[in-house]
Amino acid sequence: MNRNHFSIWLCALTALLLSSCVTQRQMTYLSDASAAKADSVNAHFVAKSEMIIRSGDALTISVSALDKEAVVPYNLPAVVYSAPGTNKVQTTPELQYFIVDEQGDVNFPVLGKLHLAGLKRTEAEQLIKSRLEQQVQNPMVLINHVDAAVSVLGEVAKPGRIPMTTGRMTILDALAAAGDLTTYGKRDNVLVTREVNGKMEMARVNLRTADLFNSPYFYLQQNDVVYVSPNKVRAISSTNAQLWLSVVSTVASAATVIVTVVSVSKK
Repeated sequence: MNRNHFSIWLCALTALLLSSCVTQRQMTYLSDASAAKADSVNAHFVAKSEMIIRSGDALTISVSALDKEAVVPYNLPAVVYSAPGTNKVQTTPELQYFIVDEQGDVNFPVLGKLHLAGLKRTEAEQLIKSRLEQQVQNPMVLINHVDAAVSVLGEVAKPGRIPMTTGRMTILDALAAAGDLTTYGKRDNVLVTREVNGKMEMARVNLRTADLFNSPYFYLQQNDVVYVSPNKVRAISSTNAQLWLSVVSTVASAATVIVTVVSVSKK
C-alpha cells in the first residue's frame, strides 16, 4: 500500500463517518415556519380545548346543589371491603369512578344508562344536568377523567407515560414533557398509534414542517402512543462509536506502519 492509496482510503473512511452526522437542519422543528405559512395553516386549523369521552375511559362524576341531601343518591363513595368474605364495608372520601363501556354508556345512579362517548366533557356535564333538573333544583355537574395519559417511547430523554392534566395535549406538549427528542430521534418520521372504535390507527407525523398543525394527530387523545424512531447515527452511537474509533485507529496505525516499512525497504 503506497501513500496515495492510504490517503484515498483514509479520506473515504472520513467521508463515511461524516455522512453519519446529524445536520442542524435535520434537528430543526417547523423549519418552514413563516408568516405566510401561518396564514395557510390558520385557514384550516381548528383549536381543541377538551378531550372527547371514549369507550374505556374512567370518569368521576360529582353532583352538587344547594340542597345537599337531594344530591346524595347521585354521589356514590368508593366502597372497600374490610376483609375477604366479610359483609362489613368501609367508605372512603373519594368518589366512585365510572367506566365508559363498549357501547359508550355509563350506568349512573338513579338516572340509569347515559350515553357519553363522543361528547366533550362540558357536553356530557350539560346532558346529565338536564336530566337532573327534573329531580334536583339548580344542580351542578362536574366530570373529570381518571388517569388519562399518553405514552411517549423511543428516542426521547425521558420515555414514559405522560398524564393529561388539562383538557388537551398536543404532540409537542407530550414530547416536551418527555424531555424532547434526543439527537438520535427522527424528527420527520414520528409514529402515533391510536385506537378508534375498536380499530388501531397508525400515522407518521413530520415535526419539521408547519403542516403538523393541521394533522389530525397534532392533538393527542387519551391512550395514544407516540414513538420516536432512531436515525442512522444511532447505529454507531455510544459504545458502538467507541468501537468504530478504536477500529479506525488500529487500522490507521497498521496502515501507517505498513507504508513506512514499504518506504524504508525501497530505499
